[in-house]
Amino acid sequence: MSLQSGLDALKQKRYQEAVELLEQFCRDCVDGRANASGESDSSDYLSAQMWLIKAYQATGEIEKAKILCQKLMMSEDPQTRSWAEQASQSFRQTPSNASQKAGRAVATGMKLTMGGVGGSLALASGVTMTLLFGMVFALGLSLVFILGSDNPQQGLAIAIGITLVFNIAAFFLSPFLMDLTQSWLYQTRWVELAEVETLSPETAKVIRQVCEQKKLKAPRLGIINDQNPTAFTYGSLPNSARLVVSQGLFTYLDDDEIATVYAHELGHIVHWDFAVMTVASTLVQICYLIYSTARRFGRGGDSKIKDAMQTAALAAYVFYVIGTYLLLYLSRTREYFADHFAAESTGNPNGLSRALVKIAYGILEEGSRTQEPSRLIEGTRALGIYDHKAAASTGTAYRIASDTQKVGRVFLWDMFNPWGWWMELNSTHPLTGKRVRALSTYAEQLGLATEFDMGRVIGEGKTLSKSRLYSNFFLDVVLYGAETIGFLVGLVIGVILLSSSPNTGLVLGAPLIGLGIGILIKALVMFPDYKQAPETDILTLMSDPYASPLRGQPAKLKGQLIGRGDAGYKFGSDLKIQDRSGMLYLHYASRFGPIGNFLFGMKRVKSLIGEQVGAVGWFRRGVAPWMDLIQLQSENGTIVNSYHRFWSFILGSGSIILGMVLIMFLSS
Repeated sequence: MSLQSGLDALKQKRYQEAVELLEQFCRDCVDGRANASGESDSSDYLSAQMWLIKAYQATGEIEKAKILCQKLMMSEDPQTRSWAEQASQSFRQTPSNASQKAGRAVATGMKLTMGGVGGSLALASGVTMTLLFGMVFALGLSLVFILGSDNPQQGLAIAIGITLVFNIAAFFLSPFLMDLTQSWLYQTRWVELAEVETLSPETAKVIRQVCEQKKLKAPRLGIINDQNPTAFTYGSLPNSARLVVSQGLFTYLDDDEIATVYAHELGHIVHWDFAVMTVASTLVQICYLIYSTARRFGRGGDSKIKDAMQTAALAAYVFYVIGTYLLLYLSRTREYFADHFAAESTGNPNGLSRALVKIAYGILEEGSRTQEPSRLIEGTRALGIYDHKAAASTGTAYRIASDTQKVGRVFLWDMFNPWGWWMELNSTHPLTGKRVRALSTYAEQLGLATEFDMGRVIGEGKTLSKSRLYSNFFLDVVLYGAETIGFLVGLVIGVILLSSSPNTGLVLGAPLIGLGIGILIKALVMFPDYKQAPETDILTLMSDPYASPLRGQPAKLKGQLIGRGDAGYKFGSDLKIQDRSGMLYLHYASRFGPIGNFLFGMKRVKSLIGEQVGAVGWFRRGVAPWMDLIQLQSENGTIVNSYHRFWSFILGSGSIILGMVLIMFLSS
């Protein structure tokens, strides 16, 4: 792909074609010659980006033009910086989506009612911490007794001491350990408030205002040189908190939106969220440590101690699982309250709504420019303001939306599909649609028009077929455990038949037959016939409020393979496909199982990246949407087949055959 072809299309006013050609040229430059930050520094690459800004302006994609211009303003080339600074002036007179954004309150600090959103932060924190401390204390006590303490009072004192010392040490040392981790992994740069003020004047104003009102010392401010937009805070005490953002936040968000993100993070500091989460996370890890230790000591030695250790290991693992879900619940609750704090302290709930959507868009855009997933976004998933796994649907909608209704429609799944609630249980953050809905209620209380017409979304949601939503959901939940159900039913039938027959093979064979039948039934629902799969685009798939993580939806897509889908795994076999409407992960399955997946990721994936392809597969929607791949066909004739359904049928049929063989063999 040549630069000249893109320039010719631009000169001939074939603007959409020019965008595609110039974007492709930029991707080829990055793939072929990249510096340490993952960007090409060639003159042709910089020229292509300048012309791409003009092409974006011509097609009305002003937000993309502004973001790209801001990046060029940080270029190492002085001529490029100068050009970008002059070009940025034109955006002040150019209409864009941002010019249509909803307003904000004149005054700040107005009290806003949450109306039950997020529950009670104090209750969630108190219950979670009490239960977790109780779990760790009980486990510590049991281990002390098991190890032979003859004095129960002494054992009690030792258990209390272990619990308190470990958690106090973790509480005060964890911020410094995090500082070291931040410096090592992300090269965090600590800055003064004055530097932040040059990047976002309103942010500095918000920080000063909140710290003065709450009588807090200004947090230590950090910036990570990464274009993936994110923000997080950590620490042990409010006056020693750290507030870190990535450079991408200043690239993708406007000044008032950046200020709401900082206000959100300040809300975590004011509420002591980071401190509570630090201790709670430590307690959950203690449960896992006790589980692994007790399991190791329970493998040999005296039978009495062995049995006791195994019991303690089982109890510790149960507490670990319960504690993990308590921690996730607490994490989601604190996000709602931090959003509420940001809305009150800035008087700009609409700004935070836009910020959440633009952060999703930024994560999606940066993901489309690199072949490897971001280590920063993956590593700070629990800490960050946004769960990057939920970015695909919201970011895709914002990417092509000319109005906020198209963005709002992808929230239907978040708010009305029961799978949304189910999947949210395993997430550190509330679903985006629910957060935007809460922020919209705050805007209404302030007498403002809402950024996203959530009333329309709610109205459309009420017209959805409840029977279709819930009947599919309950059936799918059962089907999720079809293998286990089939195995247990087969075992019961085998035991019943054994009472009237001497064939011991029934007890072994019947459960295997039941297991196989369960696998096959589940496979028929997960992988329906795809021969009539309709051609569609990624946004249409993501806007389907009935989409399920189990019930596969056959679909055909046309787009470009832009990278691997496996975070931090250079031999990953999964891929990312991008069309004009968005990006989607493709899950690959070799006919040779895990070994075949590894070999495919090692030998084939790199050669496929950059290819224009047609993809056929089964679309699924969870917190993150994806497609189980059936076939890829590139323009040069390369065909890649994937075998998800094949393996289900092999395992199911094999289990049934093995069960029948056992019954026949043991009956003779």
